[in-house]
This record gives sequence, structure tokens and C-alpha cells, in this order.
Amino acid sequence: MGRVVAAAVYSAGKKVVDISLDDGAAWAKRPGHFVWIGLEQPNAAELATLQRQFGLHELAIEDALEKHSRPKLETFGDALFIVTYSPVRLDGKLEFIETHIFAGKGYVITARNGHSASYSLVRQRCEARPLLLEHGEDFVLYALLDFVTENYQPVSEAIHAEIEQIEANVLADCLREADVQRLHSLRRELLRLRRYVAPMVEISEELQRLSFPFIDKNMRPYFRDVEIHVTRQMEDLGTMRDIASQTIEVGMLLESSRQSIVQRKFAAWAAILAFPTAVAGIYGMNFQNMPELHWQYGYFAVLGGIAVGCTALYISFRRSGWL
Repeated sequence: MGRVVAAAVYSAGKKVVDISLDDGAAWAKRPGHFVWIGLEQPNAAELATLQRQFGLHELAIEDALEKHSRPKLETFGDALFIVTYSPVRLDGKLEFIETHIFAGKGYVITARNGHSASYSLVRQRCEARPLLLEHGEDFVLYALLDFVTENYQPVSEAIHAEIEQIEANVLADCLREADVQRLHSLRRELLRLRRYVAPMVEISEELQRLSFPFIDKNMRPYFRDVEIHVTRQMEDLGTMRDIASQTIEVGMLLESSRQSIVQRKFAAWAAILAFPTAVAGIYGMNFQNMPELHWQYGYFAVLGGIAVGCTALYISFRRSGWL
């Protein structure tokens, strides 16, 4: 069973009275008045009631009962049906809450199918701006779309902050497998956000072009404002996705550089140890004619030569940055 979040009549930029669903059609027919109804998770019977009340097209009702893959705008005569999605990120998991908007002469109806940010905030904003609310249904439609667009901002900012934190960890320490997995997950979330926000550009453009009795030409710049916000969102999402990809690449380069440094150190120490090993191997061949073996100071001379050779190699590798 659905829930009526709010249902009210507005005229001349002010709220007139709260109503029940059964009274909506009568108020919507009054000149200079429009009805704004907000529903949460309505069922088929409630949508059928709205259809009878406001003459909603049966195809719009069928669409409202289905799951969609992306936002869209459809026209049915002089009425609009819009599907929007609001992102919700809980415990690191990204979900999208679908909302259906029916708009026509004398009414605006929203049907939210999930627990996203309440549209009561939109109603409060509109009621606080009576001069704009006086425009009627078109201003409410703009406010709803603008609110949907705003919902993407905190989610994208949270993802951005997480990417920056991982980037700082990678630069300060090393690229761990968990970091790579998380960055890949964040990139997928950014792609999903872009998939749902991109169609809002098309919706905003169509609302600027469409000619409807309830859309004033003076309101078209407001829909262009929504388009601008959406375009900026898409640019930000693209930038964050690039940062996530570059963080992985930079991490791999840094890890390769660290491994190269370690390998150089191993190679330098191996070369230093190879010198006394070679000398010891030479004198360990046990040839009969080795004059140094019979020299009184031969042992100390060989040890000194080994010490000098190892020291020279160490200084050389140190200067070249290998140690």
C-alpha cells in the first residue's frame, strides 16, 4: 500500500488547502489553480485512481508500474511523463531510487518508489518563493528536476573524497590489492552515475523545446539551468573516473620504481660480494705453483686487497645511487 506524502492545491504562488486524492480533479479544473500530489510507492489501484482523476494516459500508467533502466521523458497529448533516478549510497553500496513524474494542465504528481531524499524539501523551497511558484506547474517541474540533479552532488563528492584518500595512500605507501579493487569498484559506480545522469541532458533540452499549455516560455531558461548543472555533473564524473584510472597507473609505476630500486640494491651487494668470492675461488684452486701461498704476508695482503676492492665498489655504487 502506497503512502500520500502530501497533496495540496496552489494558486497565485500560495498554498490554498490540503486535499485528499478524490478531490484533486475538481481543484485542478479551476482556473488559476493546480494540484501537487506526492506519493511514495503507490500500487496499481492508487495509480488507477489517479488515472481516472486526472485523465492520465494508460501507457503512462503502464510505464509507472514497470522498472526502467534509465531516465526518460514521454509525451501523451498535452501531458508529460518523466522517469528520474536519485542516487543513494549506504554503507558503500550505490542504489538508485526511481521516481515517476506526471505533469499536465492543473496537476503535478510524483510517485517515488523507494527511500530516497524526501521531496518535501522541494515543496518547502517552492512555497518559500511565491513569485516563482505563481508560474504554476512548470516551476514545480523545474524544482523537481533540479532537486534530482542536486542529489547526485553529495554522492559524487563522497566518491571523490574516497578516491583522493586512496590516491594519498598510494603516493605515501604502496599500491595494495585492496586499493586496486576499491578503485575499480568506484570506477564502476561513477559509470553507473553517468549512465543515470546523462539522459537528464536530453530531458532538459526537450523541455526547452516542447510547447505545452502549462509550460511558460519564460520558464525555459530554468530548464536550461538544469541542463547546465547536469553537464557539469557529467564533467565531474568523467574527471573522477580519470583520476581513479590514473591513480592505478601511478601506483603501478611507483611500485615498479620501488622494485627497481630494490633490484639495484640487490645487484650492487651481489657485485660487492662477488669480488671476495672470486678472489677466494682463485686461491682455492690448490695449484702447486702459487707464490703467494708461501709468502709470509700473503694472507694479509689478500685480505687487504679484498677490503680495498669491496670498499671501492661500495663507494662507486653509493655515488651512482644504487646503495
